[in-house]
Amino acid sequence: MEDQTKTRAKTTQSSLEVVEALRELGGSTLEELSEHTGFSTSTVHRHLATLRDYNYVTQEDDLYRVGLQFLTMGGYAQREIDAYPAIKEKVDQLAIDMDERAQFIVEENGQRVYLYTEVGQSAVQTGARIGKRGELYTSAAGKAILANLPEERTHEIIDMRGLSGDASNAITSKEALFETLEEIRERGYAFNRQETTDGVHAIGAAVTDANDEVLGALSVAGPAHRLKGDTLTEVLPEQILGTVNELELHIQHSAHS
Repeated sequence: MEDQTKTRAKTTQSSLEVVEALRELGGSTLEELSEHTGFSTSTVHRHLATLRDYNYVTQEDDLYRVGLQFLTMGGYAQREIDAYPAIKEKVDQLAIDMDERAQFIVEENGQRVYLYTEVGQSAVQTGARIGKRGELYTSAAGKAILANLPEERTHEIIDMRGLSGDASNAITSKEALFETLEEIRERGYAFNRQETTDGVHAIGAAVTDANDEVLGALSVAGPAHRLKGDTLTEVLPEQILGTVNELELHIQHSAHS
């Protein structure tokens, strides 16, 4: 970690802090950004001017906002994921079939990232959105990913990220987590019983690529009062595992065609 800190480009780091501040503030003036970041107004202005020239920041009068160039880059990164069109198709179908929120999550730098998400007609808002990040061990899809990564990588992620879930049911000890991951490996899918958001249940299963490496995980989430009993323990697992199997067959076929 110390070596990484020493090799950071300070100017780049400052620019990213300005961007993060713009996101947190939902748009801001130069003075507000200066106060929020602790940088002088002249320093903030230089970073904003450069970011604006490259379309990463927009300016209307004295208000600055995050620019859509980030969407351009995000769309590129999204499409770089293997089998993204097939992933999108399966998530869309899951959302329709289960009439809930469905999503595909990937691991990046020890966190879960929503690659794609869609909602059925009866789905409730859970705060999930494309690009949102969070801890792997608090979500069904995240736990499914952790259970199927090489053990060394799983330990590395937990040591790096820690266990600090906000929801009341979040796992709080390594021993409990690794027992849960073993259960997930045995049955093939993971549960999230209000571990990410109070009142929300989810079920997820990992998806592997043609080299049998974890690509990400599919999951379905919904209100705890609907996703319970046989729906949670029988209907959803069958649906999720069937969809994962179809997706993996598509990926394998594409790799050999």
